[in-house]
Amino acid sequence: MKHTDNFFETINPAALTDNFIKAIGDGWMLITAGEPDNFNTMTASWGTIGVLWNMPVAICFIRPTRYTYNFAEQNDLFTLCFFESSDKKILQFCGSNSGRNVDKIKATGLIPVETNNGAIIYEQSRLAIECRKIYFDDIKPENFLMADIDKSIYPDKDYHRIYIGKIVGCYIKK
Repeated sequence: MKHTDNFFETINPAALTDNFIKAIGDGWMLITAGEPDNFNTMTASWGTIGVLWNMPVAICFIRPTRYTYNFAEQNDLFTLCFFESSDKKILQFCGSNSGRNVDKIKATGLIPVETNNGAIIYEQSRLAIECRKIYFDDIKPENFLMADIDKSIYPDKDYHRIYIGKIVGCYIKK
């Protein structure tokens, strides 16, 4: 498998200049978890990048019904990969097809790249953020202050698990 040194420059997370409301909400990202020989990726449009507990963190949300959920549960690392708008079809495919049923890597032409920590990012990424899980929690319906969120977002009661990860690697395309 290819390694990050060939395709990416490592930067300090404090040097990031993206508008993550736009990058995540409009541009989407791929959340990937697992090991180099067994991983899965999914498209997400919810998440955040910031500072918590005096460290740079990324927060993502995964429903227990998603195939990626078990990979995230069983591994310490996850990555968030951001792409150019010209790659939107890859993100659409990865968001509408399950890794249980299709090999997303073959179907999309994504090229996995291994980080020094053993996480997976993609050669096509313009930006990749590597995280080590430091906290998780589940969305709890009794904590909603706006009942319409629960009804409109969770009609099947499949509440997301929230993962907070310390950013341990930040890579931009060379």
